Amino acid sequence: MKRFWLILLSLGLVIALSIPAFALDMKVSGEYYAAGLYLNKTRVDDAETNPGTAFFYQRLRVGTDFVVSPSLKLVTRFDALERIWGGSRNSEKNPPSLAEDSSGSRSENENIAIDWAYINYVSPIGTFNVGIMNDGSTGTIFGNSYKPLGRIKYSYAKDSFTFNLAYTKVKDQSYSAVTPSTSFTDGDNDKYGIEGVYKWKDGKAGLQISYYRYAEKRPVSDNYNRTYLLFTPYAIAKIGPVALQAELNYATGDYKKYDKPDSHTDVKLDNISGWIDATATFAPVYVGATIAYISGDDPATTDKQEGGTLKGGNDWNPCLIMFNYYDVANWAGTISGNNSSQVTGPMTNAWFGQGRVGVKPVPELDVMLSVSYATADKKPDPSKYGYAYANGTYGTEIDLTGTYKITNNLSYMLGIGYLFTGDYFKGYDSPGTKINDDYIVMNKLTLTF
Repeated sequence: MKRFWLILLSLGLVIALSIPAFALDMKVSGEYYAAGLYLNKTRVDDAETNPGTAFFYQRLRVGTDFVVSPSLKLVTRFDALERIWGGSRNSEKNPPSLAEDSSGSRSENENIAIDWAYINYVSPIGTFNVGIMNDGSTGTIFGNSYKPLGRIKYSYAKDSFTFNLAYTKVKDQSYSAVTPSTSFTDGDNDKYGIEGVYKWKDGKAGLQISYYRYAEKRPVSDNYNRTYLLFTPYAIAKIGPVALQAELNYATGDYKKYDKPDSHTDVKLDNISGWIDATATFAPVYVGATIAYISGDDPATTDKQEGGTLKGGNDWNPCLIMFNYYDVANWAGTISGNNSSQVTGPMTNAWFGQGRVGVKPVPELDVMLSVSYATADKKPDPSKYGYAYANGTYGTEIDLTGTYKITNNLSYMLGIGYLFTGDYFKGYDSPGTKINDDYIVMNKLTLTF
């Protein structure tokens, strides 16, 4: 009997100590959109098989925070039913390729895929995040491509200053239960970051320095490392009626550093990107302008890689067609020209300029007209096909969009864009090469909660 009471009291003690863990708070937020898209040309070259396309698509994204205590929570996010209405399901690759902004494959996102799951702990000495979380967002939206990756991140804030440290596992190729055929070591891709941020009433400025060590090519016959530093200073400020954003990215180091240099030539990395964006608001009218640059690779410098590493990012979509990843490349697919030239995002190898004007006649309605022009920084090697590239101009695009807030959480957007296609998409300008202009009509109903 005594043993029975001892066991009963022990169970009671365990339950009593566990009660606080049962009292979880949940915070749920998310977004659902349903959209329709009509694209006049799926390619801008003069191919005979160049149809237009039109379809409806949708996505549900839900974030849930499980709050264990005021200083401890589990942060999660999932995507569901990310698919074209009535469309064919994605044919899975083996192994499946991950979606751009998800921990799951495209096929899994057509059903349900968990993107994030990480611990957030606010301790007396700083904030720790551990798990699979967002990576790829620094400073302004320019250059950002949200990607869930395994990370350990530490942050410490004091007054107006914030200090961040992060380690990110980009790719693991170690021997494990799912990769038992691995016969090498040191083939992983890792990233290390340090950032300082200063905030004031109407803005912030920061500097992030990231060190990349990509060893995925060491186990193969090429046998080289890619190690480089990325410097990213940025600033966001509001001066009177003008909202300003600026960011510079500079990647420098070894693009290819061979273990056996006698049989290969090392290649240095020297890639630059940046932008300046300004919007001035004089209610109900606002005007804005953007200048962006991403260096392209110079075919004349075979020992140096000036392009390809830095991009405009999947999250920066300045136009409805040109350099648009989120709604065009991701859903309609890449819009291409001749010789693998691409219209859609993310932006690379380009000078880009945009002017825009908008009006909000009532608080619920926002109508904006923008004109954008882009040209290539560098043209490919003219000797590849025996012809030079026709021209460096990507083209001029005119976009008109209108967004109406039906309620505080429900909005409807209608947009029309026309691209006057530039000669860059002729590719290597052989006789008779032609290109076509393109236009898009899209609308989107978005619910946020």
